[in-house]
Amino acid sequence: MPDLRGYGDSDKPPSAEDHAPYCKRVMARDAVELMRTFGFERFYVAGHDRGGRVAHRLALDSPKAVTRMMVLDISPTLTMYERTTMQFAKWYYHWFFLIQPAPFPETLIAADPILYLRTKMAGWGSDGTSLFDPRALAEYERCFTPAAIHAMCEDYRAAASIDLDHDRSDVAAVRRVQCPLRVLWGERGVVNKLFTPLTDWAERAHGPVTGETTPSGHYIAEETPELLVEQMQAFFVA
Repeated sequence: MPDLRGYGDSDKPPSAEDHAPYCKRVMARDAVELMRTFGFERFYVAGHDRGGRVAHRLALDSPKAVTRMMVLDISPTLTMYERTTMQFAKWYYHWFFLIQPAPFPETLIAADPILYLRTKMAGWGSDGTSLFDPRALAEYERCFTPAAIHAMCEDYRAAASIDLDHDRSDVAAVRRVQCPLRVLWGERGVVNKLFTPLTDWAERAHGPVTGETTPSGHYIAEETPELLVEQMQAFFVA
């Protein structure tokens, strides 16, 4: 369960004008190289939120490596941007705030980073931060450093620029996910209210796509851990 580059204790390399060092293609390459160091050329992939977007790119760029993929509480990035509505912009305001040129969002968040972190994590159709183990919440706060905040913004800037270029290129070439894909999303979450995850992912896949809602908000692993374990065992062990 690696932290993506820029997050946790993973490296936070310098970015570039086109945000390429934080694009999902590079993050997916990180994952492939990491798995190879453990001796795995083929493997299962599961990703929540940003990790799900990296998993999507991983399955597209390295189809021979990914045997099965599960994504949690997302529709494809390009789909979500292209279907932006007033309600989506209100609920996912951070998508449009974090992509502003540096150092504007970084400077504002730095005024009270813990307030920003806790406020953001308390929403998403979930029941505040109480659903997080205190040790996990403390770890999130420890890792929310100025370098991580900048890297986070670069992740989102890449998602709104170079990542979309890669996604549009895939759509034009009819390049889709080849492996079996399982999609889970929270019934109280924004994705369930504004998008159609099963249909959205079916449009990006050649292989079978299955999925369902979970009785949760955005944080499926924290809110319904037993259910998620059952789903993973059924899908990955099948």
